[in-house]
Amino acid sequence: MKITGAEDLNRIKKAGLMKLYPQKEPRIMVGMATCGLAAGAQRVFDLFADRARRTHWKGVVEKTGCIGLCYEEPLVDLVLPGKPRLTYGKVNPETADKIWEELAAGRIPETGLTAWLDTDEMLLDGGPRKLGDSGAEECLKGIPGYGDLDFFKLQRRIAMRNCGFVDPGNIEHYIARGGYFALHKALTTMQPEEVVDEIFHSGLRGRGGGGFLTGVKWRSCRKAQGRPKYVLCNADEGDPGAYMDRSLIEGDPHSILEGMLIGAYAVGSSEGYVYVRAEYPLAVRTLRAAISAARDAGLLGGNIFGTGFDFDLHITLGGGAFVCGESTALMASIEGRVGEPRAKYVHTVEKGLWGRPSALNNVETWANVPVIIGKGSEWYRNIGTPGSTGTKIFSLVGQVNRVGLVEVPMGITIREMVNSIGGGIPGGREFKAVQTGGPSGGCIPKNKWDLPIDFDSLWKAGSMMGSGGMIVMDQSTCMVDVSKYFLDFLMDESCGKCVPCRLGLKRMHAMLERFSKGEGALEELDELISLAEAVRDGSLCALGGSAPNPVLSTLRYFRDEYEAHIRDGRCPAKVCKDLISFSINPELCNGCMLCTKQCPVGAVSGEKKKPHAIDASLCIKCGACAEVCKFGAVEVL
Repeated sequence: MKITGAEDLNRIKKAGLMKLYPQKEPRIMVGMATCGLAAGAQRVFDLFADRARRTHWKGVVEKTGCIGLCYEEPLVDLVLPGKPRLTYGKVNPETADKIWEELAAGRIPETGLTAWLDTDEMLLDGGPRKLGDSGAEECLKGIPGYGDLDFFKLQRRIAMRNCGFVDPGNIEHYIARGGYFALHKALTTMQPEEVVDEIFHSGLRGRGGGGFLTGVKWRSCRKAQGRPKYVLCNADEGDPGAYMDRSLIEGDPHSILEGMLIGAYAVGSSEGYVYVRAEYPLAVRTLRAAISAARDAGLLGGNIFGTGFDFDLHITLGGGAFVCGESTALMASIEGRVGEPRAKYVHTVEKGLWGRPSALNNVETWANVPVIIGKGSEWYRNIGTPGSTGTKIFSLVGQVNRVGLVEVPMGITIREMVNSIGGGIPGGREFKAVQTGGPSGGCIPKNKWDLPIDFDSLWKAGSMMGSGGMIVMDQSTCMVDVSKYFLDFLMDESCGKCVPCRLGLKRMHAMLERFSKGEGALEELDELISLAEAVRDGSLCALGGSAPNPVLSTLRYFRDEYEAHIRDGRCPAKVCKDLISFSINPELCNGCMLCTKQCPVGAVSGEKKKPHAIDASLCIKCGACAEVCKFGAVEVL
C-alpha cells in the first residue's frame, strides 16, 4: 500500500471509515494500553477473540489505547451499526461473557455499561455529541453520555484526539480520522518557512517541561548552519506517577510520526530519532510497528508524496536514567556516550546531535503539530490562555477518586482538576496539596487551588508544568516526608557531573532525614533554604536547577510542619516513623485476631474476643495492623 497523493489518502480514509463505523457488523474494542493490561484487559480480549473465533462471528475484535478513564479499566467499547458507541467499565472475564451472550442474542448488553457516545468525534470542535437519531434512546435510558460525565466535561482532546478510538496498529484507522492530511497540506501547499510561522503564531510551547516556544526553536534550527539536521522526539518519561507520553505512543503513534515529519520539513531535516524508555516495552513495540507501516505506505523514506522530501526515523532505547530527559544528555546517549548534560552556552538547535543543528520536542508537542497545521494557528490560539495556548495532558494520580489521563485547556484551575474531573478526595478527606511538574516540581497548597494551571502561574507559585504529572495529596500526607521522597529520587538520578547537584542534594537530603526524626534546630530551616537556592542557581542542567523545588515550595507553604517536627518532635500527619507509635484502644477492640495475623514481627498479642495490645519494643511501625482493623481500634499516636 503506497500513498502517493491526496487521492490515495482519501481512498484509504473511506475504507478506514467503513472499519471504524461499520454499517453491517459490530466491532468490539478492548483498551489494551499498559493501564488496561495491568487491570486484566488481556484476559478480556482473549475471551472475546476466542468466542468470535469459535462461533465464526462476522464482527471484529480489536485493540485500542487508553482513553484516560484509568479508574474504570479494563474498558470495552462496543460499536454497533446505527447505534452510539457504548463503553463498558471494570470488565472482567465474567462480565465479558455476559456482554458476549447479550450481543450474540441480538440485544444491547447492559452489564457494565458505563457511558455512550453518539460518534467518536469527541474532540477539536466542541467535545462529545449528544444522542441524536440513533434509535437507542430507550435502551440507554439512565446511562450517561460521555458529555455528561464529570470526568470529560471540562476536557478538550487535541493531542489525545485518537487515543481510545483507533487501533494503534492500524494505519488506516489513523488516516480515517484525518491522519497524514496535514503532512500532505504542508508538503504540497506550504513553504517550510510558512510551516514554521504557523507553529510560531499558534503559541505552542514545549510540553516536556521547559515551556519554550516551539516556533522559536524551529526557526533557529532552520537558520542554523550545518548539515545534516536532525529532529528528535524525547519519549524518556521518567517522572514518578507520569504516563502521558507512554499512553500517547501506545494509543496513537502515527500522530507523533506525522508531527515529526512536518517538523523535519520545516527545519530542513531528513533524519530523526525517537528516544524512548526501554522500560516501556509496549510503547516501543507499538512505535516500531507504526514506523514500519509508515515506511510501507511511503510516508517515511524517499520522495514522500512525490514532493522530493526525504525523511526517515530511528528508535533509540534509553537506559532508564532520569537525567537523559535533559536535551544534551539525551543527545549524548543517542551518540553512545554517557548521558551527561553539557553547559548551554551553545544551543542544541545550532550544535546538537553529533554537533549538528537539532530540533528536540517531546511526544505531546509533536502530537499537537498536525492539528495546528490542519486547523490553523488562529484556531489553536483560541484554546487556553494568551501566554499558554492549547491544551495540556496530565496524569491525575494520588489521593483522588478518579485517577486517569486528562487533557484540559490551559488555564483550568487546580480546584476544577481535583474536584470536578478527579471527583475529590476519597473517603471525604480534606485536600491538602497538589504536586505538579514531576519530582522537580513544587507542592501547591489548598489556599491556592484556584490558581490557573499554565506555565507562568505555576512558576510564580513555586512549581512548574513539567511534563504533566499531577499528584494529589490529602491531610494524611506529611510534607517533610514528601520532600524527602522526591529529593531521594533526584539524588539517585543525578549524574554527578557538577558539584552543586552532586553534593548539594545529598546535604539537603541528610537535613530532611534528621528533621523527619525530630532532630535539628529551627535555625537550620533557613540554612536549608540557602543551600537549596545555591543548588538551584549553580547546577549545570535543569535537573539540579529544579531539584530544590519540592523543598522550597513545602517550606514556603508548610513551614509549620517542619517546625512541628523539629520543635515538638511531632509529625502532624502521623507518617514519620520515628515520631509516631501504634496502640490499640481496648474499648474498640473486639479481639477479631486480624491484626495478630497480619503483624509481620509478632508485636500484637491477645486472646480471641478479648482486647489486644501492641508491644512497642517489637513494633516496626509498618501500619499493617491499622490497615486490617475494621473497627478503628488501632490508633496512631
